[in-house]
Amino acid sequence: MSALAEKEEKLFDCRVAFASTLEALAEDNTAIVTVVNDSVGSSKLGGFQKRWPERLVNVGIAEQNMVGVGAGLANGGRIPFVSAAGCFLTARALEQIKADVCYTNTNVKLVGQSSGVAYGELGPTHHSIEDMAWLRALPNLKIIVPSDPWETSEAVRLAASLEGPFYLRISRFPVPAIARPEGVQFRLGVAETLKTGNDAAIIANGVMVHRALEAAAKLAGQGIDARVINMSSIAPLDIETIVSAAGTGAVVTVEEGSVRGGLGGAVAEVMAEHCPARLKIMGFPEFAPTGSISFLYSHFNLTADGITASVRGVLEAGNDT
Repeated sequence: MSALAEKEEKLFDCRVAFASTLEALAEDNTAIVTVVNDSVGSSKLGGFQKRWPERLVNVGIAEQNMVGVGAGLANGGRIPFVSAAGCFLTARALEQIKADVCYTNTNVKLVGQSSGVAYGELGPTHHSIEDMAWLRALPNLKIIVPSDPWETSEAVRLAASLEGPFYLRISRFPVPAIARPEGVQFRLGVAETLKTGNDAAIIANGVMVHRALEAAAKLAGQGIDARVINMSSIAPLDIETIVSAAGTGAVVTVEEGSVRGGLGGAVAEVMAEHCPARLKIMGFPEFAPTGSISFLYSHFNLTADGITASVRGVLEAGNDT
């Protein structure tokens, strides 16, 4: 077996973890239902539909109706997981998310599939890079951006168990499983420090977490001890961990989203109020062009080498002051 094939076998589609976990939960909890916008296949809900066809509502390409149906089901005592491509769910149905779900604190679980630039060649209409900026402004909504299949599964379980609206941002881009200590638990509003370090801090979420770890390994080889933090919980936010990270004097945030208003914006708000320090926000500074995922990540320096260079840049800027 080639080294490339071996590496590919260790990559996982988090949509599969989402669907398999939801099916397992639905076996014991008949209140769990799903609502989709002609996205059964892309949401990996074919198995759910086959087992419980009466518990999956396909509204077709009508995202505003989809969220409204989800709200109605929640008001009727169901636990709806409303699943669609993140770009269409959050853009087309933003008013329904705002009024029917968040303002009313309705028990709807929104699942933005294939987030970020996962659709690649389909272009800017299918990129979902603004969703965090839009949704962070809404009340009552808990927002989670899982980094790997384990965290995806844990996020689904948590969303199903807690009352109130959630947004789970699930990527279709294959990622490796993150190495974690045995017995670790996922906790809402608590960031995960995957590597300690006092020279700088890298705060990432979603598909950028394993790249942040790769960057930290490269930096270690250059004599720089970088902390790596998985900030999967965007709302609520772990302010204490951000303040601690700012104590290193150099913070870099990395996300598969816009540099305006997302993870970087959230971290910047905390640092501006509590602990000013040097900060570099990595992500998409503009509409992402059409191209493969790999091209887009490389074009915007969202790679291990790009993150490494950003950390060094922030540190060098500090040395010049």
